Amino acid sequence: MKGTVLGGVLEDVKVLEYCTMISGPYCTKLLADMGAEVVKIESPGTGDEARRSGPFPGDIPHQEKSGLFLYLNTNKRGITLDPGKPMGKEIFEGLVKNVDILVEDTPPGYMEQLGLGYEDLKGLNPGLIMTSISPFGRSGPNKDYKAYQLNTAHVSGQGYLLPIPSPTLERPPVKAGGNSCDCDAGLVAAVAVLSAFYWKGATGQGQFIELSKQEALMSMQRVESVTFANDGVTMTRQAQAQSRMPGGVMPCKDGYVVAVTPEEHQWKALMELVGNPEWSKEDWCKDQRGRSEHAQELNGYLIEWMKQHTKEEIFRKGQALSCPIAPINSAEDLLRSEQLNARDFFVEVEHPKAGRLTVPSSPYRFSKSPLRWERPAPLLGEHNEDVLCERLGYTREDLVKLRETGII
Repeated sequence: MKGTVLGGVLEDVKVLEYCTMISGPYCTKLLADMGAEVVKIESPGTGDEARRSGPFPGDIPHQEKSGLFLYLNTNKRGITLDPGKPMGKEIFEGLVKNVDILVEDTPPGYMEQLGLGYEDLKGLNPGLIMTSISPFGRSGPNKDYKAYQLNTAHVSGQGYLLPIPSPTLERPPVKAGGNSCDCDAGLVAAVAVLSAFYWKGATGQGQFIELSKQEALMSMQRVESVTFANDGVTMTRQAQAQSRMPGGVMPCKDGYVVAVTPEEHQWKALMELVGNPEWSKEDWCKDQRGRSEHAQELNGYLIEWMKQHTKEEIFRKGQALSCPIAPINSAEDLLRSEQLNARDFFVEVEHPKAGRLTVPSSPYRFSKSPLRWERPAPLLGEHNEDVLCERLGYTREDLVKLRETGII
């Protein structure tokens, strides 16, 4: 593996993950990248649902080659276990005794039904930090509702603000691209976990954390979410569009660029970039209010110029003029970025089934405790023997029986 380093700021922290798909696994991925030892529990036979989600190499589904799963679970160990069976519950309890943190994303009440709720587990491990992630939290009338990130994106109010700009409310709202909504919830969970771990270091006490994905996403747009409560104003994608200035996302010769020019000197720099055309000398183009009222017309002029130039050309010339304009990068652009490669942002991981993979690392660097990429995402049940035999004292013969009964 290229760029392998040892150690980490969380090197002695032990984490148990009982999660599927994105939010919980992303939370523990952040901890694993900082050096924590993460053991991921998956269902016997089927594994994490993310294993059945693409992208796949060649668009051929394979439970060991999901790009989503491989990214979210690098640096973790993986076992299979059904804690719903008596022996599975016993093994789960044995694992909990020796960890600092447990992250789970089962429906509210499910762990309690198994006798594995926080009140049960803290008796085995008083210092345990247990985090439960669910769409709407563990209380309130919606606590038992199921949801995908498309649902949580819109019930959080985020979707109502997108896309920006939107001239009218007739254009339907959208969620943020990709898996950002579920990743945002996982990021918020990681912040909460690390805060609780800091508290444990100061007091020796563990605690229970419950996280609502809906509320996590609301926390990402606090200003817009409270304007009605304080001012009686409902922020919408139309309201924001009506107050916008010319610029924003615009097509160019080989892609798109984005220009943001709220300050007068920035607008003048943009006009110099496009050659100070005649329309820029009109009276309605000389102040912010006039430009706002004619934003759509001005964007038409700007786009006409942009389409005659490449995004690299626009960016470099704009940069020289101190104009805040930048290219909109594709995945290919990012992979070839001189900046990102100079910082070794992309690292290579060798996976036994998927082969050599290039994956994003982390946006932060520690001066005393470097980040690490020790191992690829685990194969289904890959570390059953390592974890169950070496840590809990089971024999290989025990593992055979546990497999035969569907416990692992």
